[in-house]
Amino acid sequence: MALLRWTLSSPPGFFSLHRRCFSSTLRRPPLASAQPCGSENPGSSKVLLKEMDFPELEKWVQSQGYRSGQAMMLWKCLYGNNIWAHSDDELAGLNKEFRKMLSDNASLKSLIVKDIRESSDGTRKILFTLGDGMVIETVVIPCSRGRTTVCVSSQVGCAMNCQFCYTGRMGLRRHLSTAEIVEQAVFARRLFTSEFGSITNVVFMGMGEPFHNIENVIKAASIMVDEQGLQFSPRKVTVSTSGLVPQLKRFLHESNCSLAVSLNATTDEVRNWIMPINRKYNLGLLLGTLREELRFKHRYKVLFEYVMLAGINDSFDDAKRLIELVRGIPCKINLISFNPHSGSLFKPTPEEKMIEFRNILAEAGCVVFLRPSRGDDKMAACGQLGEPGDIQAPILRVPEQFQMAV
Repeated sequence: MALLRWTLSSPPGFFSLHRRCFSSTLRRPPLASAQPCGSENPGSSKVLLKEMDFPELEKWVQSQGYRSGQAMMLWKCLYGNNIWAHSDDELAGLNKEFRKMLSDNASLKSLIVKDIRESSDGTRKILFTLGDGMVIETVVIPCSRGRTTVCVSSQVGCAMNCQFCYTGRMGLRRHLSTAEIVEQAVFARRLFTSEFGSITNVVFMGMGEPFHNIENVIKAASIMVDEQGLQFSPRKVTVSTSGLVPQLKRFLHESNCSLAVSLNATTDEVRNWIMPINRKYNLGLLLGTLREELRFKHRYKVLFEYVMLAGINDSFDDAKRLIELVRGIPCKINLISFNPHSGSLFKPTPEEKMIEFRNILAEAGCVVFLRPSRGDDKMAACGQLGEPGDIQAPILRVPEQFQMAV
């Protein structure tokens, strides 16, 4: 059932490919133990507090015989007041009886830190062990200008099979619960606020396709921007997608957080190859949907991410096509250097050519930035997260005209 639910939302042709390459997923633990999605901690009868938004938490607290004011005090212990509680003895200000009830009936933590790896540029990659033993990765990126970003994961692995992405080699293992997503941001603040200052930004650009796990992602983002909780600005919480159009429309209607779209190609032929989701939601549909939906979002700009692959999508003709593709869409464009990884077919575009590409876009009036790689020496950079293992997603056939480039 887990495999079927994944492939039904995947591009055409994925079912047969992944049935062959991931037949061993049928030997995984049952869904109930491998994919927590309710408000209880897997393997425990205790309620997982970070699985709930505030109305749900308030209702649960009242069901235990306590007033709603106690729920707000608990909420602030979990997310506000620089407490970020992970244990009962950190619930300062709550009365003894209420703390006893929480100790008996609730769990405050869903992740365990397995390892923290420091890059030469100061970037930190945190490896978290989940309740079922699986591992996810979260990246904390400090900036000298006083902005520190936490890059959170939304899935273990990813079903999209983007050919340039190391995480995509894993296939999809499971979705993360709301609590597992939110707690990555909580841990970032607990671990690094004293060193880096305030964690100001969140990007859903870690392991996984966020819109493939849309329910938990929207809920987690809403907890992050809660004014009584983590208090991130909605403008500084950015959710990225490879282009799942129905979920993209839902996100724009239900969330006030920022949107990033991984574009990475200027023709359907190239995008069909390097991002197979394009076979289901092609460039015309994706960009047409954005053009239509953003008409109703006042002062809202989408961020287009464009990973530059030498000889594949970095020609000056690509730059000119990109200008036309985004015309009429309020946007910014990030040009991202490809970060090599084991088994990759691709090479990064030289910096001089990236600058020339950027200049073509800028001269046409596009708002465009070159995004430097961070943490690549510890496999913490864009497209480098995860551990594929022995069973990997398929490498797709290289179109004839690009065989010399790879």
